[in-house]
Amino acid sequence: MNIQYAYTILYVKDVPATMEFYKKALGFEQKMRTPENDYGELKSGETTIAFANIELGLSNFKKGFSQSEPDKQPFGIELAFVTSDVDETMSNALKYGATLLEAAVTKPWGQKVGYLRDLDGFIIEICSPIQSKE
Repeated sequence: MNIQYAYTILYVKDVPATMEFYKKALGFEQKMRTPENDYGELKSGETTIAFANIELGLSNFKKGFSQSEPDKQPFGIELAFVTSDVDETMSNALKYGATLLEAAVTKPWGQKVGYLRDLDGFIIEICSPIQSKE
């Protein structure tokens, strides 16, 4: 059996607004969006970041699901994005509506890491590459 990780799908209130945030704040390009604006995908390397609206999610999960809320405690999951300039990337994301969760710090292993929340309250990690110690 051959399997690969293909998508992360976040269920959000407004697919076009969320996609616009990720495009402006982090520089991703749109891969596709349905004419109904209930689902869209961004190009982000080998794995696609996708967004579906709450109504589509509720149609998929008959018993419902916990929705991310910006004013409530975030889920224990994050989207991690590697960049050569953590501070600039975080600053740009904040300019487009992200909220600061944790300021960037350098970890003992040398990686710089900061945490934001997107428009829907999901955690975004902005980090530098981990340097191999070989």
